[in-house]
Amino acid sequence: MTAAAVLPAGVAVLERGWLSSNNVVFTTGVTAVVDTGYVAHAAQTLALVRNLLGAAPLQLIVSTHLHSDHCGGNATLKAAYPSARTLIPPGHADAVARWDESVLTYTATGQSCDRFGFDALLRPGQDIRLGESAWQVHAAPGHDPHSVILFEPASRTLISADALWENGFGVVFPELDGEEGFAEVGATLDLIESLAPRTVIPGHGTPFGGAQVAASLARARSRLAGQVAHPERHAAHAMKVLIKFKLLEWQSIAWSDLLGWARSMPYMARVHRRFASSIAFEEWLQMLTAELERASAARREGAMLYNI
Repeated sequence: MTAAAVLPAGVAVLERGWLSSNNVVFTTGVTAVVDTGYVAHAAQTLALVRNLLGAAPLQLIVSTHLHSDHCGGNATLKAAYPSARTLIPPGHADAVARWDESVLTYTATGQSCDRFGFDALLRPGQDIRLGESAWQVHAAPGHDPHSVILFEPASRTLISADALWENGFGVVFPELDGEEGFAEVGATLDLIESLAPRTVIPGHGTPFGGAQVAASLARARSRLAGQVAHPERHAAHAMKVLIKFKLLEWQSIAWSDLLGWARSMPYMARVHRRFASSIAFEEWLQMLTAELERASAARREGAMLYNI
């Protein structure tokens, strides 16, 4: 946490490395965890939460959105704290009830999530009691059309999820499907600016505050302008993010297995068809992994690709 980021009393941020999102834990008042990380880290998430809560029960499990790195620990926390209530945004409530992994994007991204249920909805425009305070629920479409952010006006603390990081924001997934997303990102950045947060708790990375908030918004708008001008670059970046995500999970994989996984992943097929159809699929995948190598995010040795 930076020196300018001051958290409200009773709020702890578990800053997680990828694959997991950060976990925001409320240890007093209405105890809660906002966002629970990836399923592969679920046991670690539970241990960290137990360490913070001690003998206190967990009352709420809250998901800002339903990407696998933000809700993958929901089922594990619910099993450990059966009386905890799970709250999710309304957009994909029916898909959660039916557990439709295609609608929930787990199939499309080639990622995993243990099945979980929900007890109530995080409706934009309402308040939710977390810890000692009431937090406003705001719709924050863009990265995910159904995402919400949470704002506590007294301390001016914002849980921004993937709508704003210190150096950008999350992949704009609707754009990969040929749907509008960039305009929604801009509107969400405008909303965040209007809230004037003093401290931002991002979905990934260190909480930040003070002058860094305005600087992060400026960087996000600059990045958004580049993506609007060059949507093909955004699409290629998104595919490298998804490859790197799985490489972090696997640590190493044979090239033939990576190719098979990529061919089976719907987002890869869609993006290749829309933005790189003039290049053979395997050649395109080689180009993407070569860019990860140049960025020191992967290493290829013979028929194997390794995480760095």
